[in-house]
Amino acid sequence: MQWFGKGSEDVEDRRSGGGGKTILGGGIGIIVVVLGLIFGKDLTGLVGQLPVEGAGQQTEAKTGVPEDAEGRFVANVLQSTREVWEQEFQKMNQTYENPKLVLFRDGVQTTCGYAQSSVGPFYCPGDHKVYIDLSFYDDLKNRFGAAGDFAQAYVIAHEVGHHVQNLLGISEKLDQARGQVSEKEYNRLSVKLELQADFFAGLWAHNAQNLKDFKLDEGDIEEALTAANAIGDDKLQKQATGEVQPDSFTHGTSAQRMYWFKKGFETGDIKQGDTFNSSNL
Repeated sequence: MQWFGKGSEDVEDRRSGGGGKTILGGGIGIIVVVLGLIFGKDLTGLVGQLPVEGAGQQTEAKTGVPEDAEGRFVANVLQSTREVWEQEFQKMNQTYENPKLVLFRDGVQTTCGYAQSSVGPFYCPGDHKVYIDLSFYDDLKNRFGAAGDFAQAYVIAHEVGHHVQNLLGISEKLDQARGQVSEKEYNRLSVKLELQADFFAGLWAHNAQNLKDFKLDEGDIEEALTAANAIGDDKLQKQATGEVQPDSFTHGTSAQRMYWFKKGFETGDIKQGDTFNSSNL
């Protein structure tokens, strides 16, 4: 992929220090995907909203386009998601609010609680921010065999997809179900939420092709599909334990993740991404 613009100013760079004190409030607690708790790595990282009783010591952040190449790349991907989703929200007669993207190392204090790098990239609905420790990309390449800049862009677009779900009120489906349904049913709803975020990432890729400051290269979509395949629940469980337990899936199988990303890319139509009412699950 190629980008030619300056990049989004909505990047907070907290990589110069630690993540602050660990202060967690009461209530529902920080939600990390089950696979992350079991295997020590959440590969797409959805963190649920947590009321915080006190503010932790925050690392001073530099806001704007980072100076290093990795940071500029992230800023350009974020800018492309903004341009795509602004257009999509205009079609729905709504106004898009761009999320902030926070770069950090090791751990970070958020409105959703304290998170370590081991949870992977995640979106916090409480502060409308995407969080990522860029060392995750090393894992994506070396541990899971999903190399390439577009695989990295897919990760960001997926988390921005969670932000879109939050703005549209879709995430409330999962919030409302918490404590009201069985663990099996809750996991099923989580899968639907995650697959829709994959669809939204595909929709972004479809529309990003038409942006003046962004260009897809041959093989880019294959990079994203390789990443989606690598982080399917079935593949991760098989690698970690040698067994697959479908009732514990929270993100979807490799085949499902590839299917929904590809569907988003091929259609570019947000109306085709209702995973909650789809029979293809």
